[in-house]
Amino acid sequence: MAKVLCEVNNCHYWDEGNKCGADAIYVVSHAGDKASRSEETDCKTFKPEDM
Repeated sequence: MAKVLCEVNNCHYWDEGNKCGADAIYVVSHAGDKASRSEETDCKTFKPEDM
């Protein structure tokens, strides 16, 4: 299994060591089917810690 790192420590899935603890990650592109830079993507898995 791949290790997914995350620095968004107010996310419900954030785990110690800047690791993502979600079972699956959903990432979308703002540039159609292909993105050429990370700024053109967005993690839809994010959920605020208090939810």
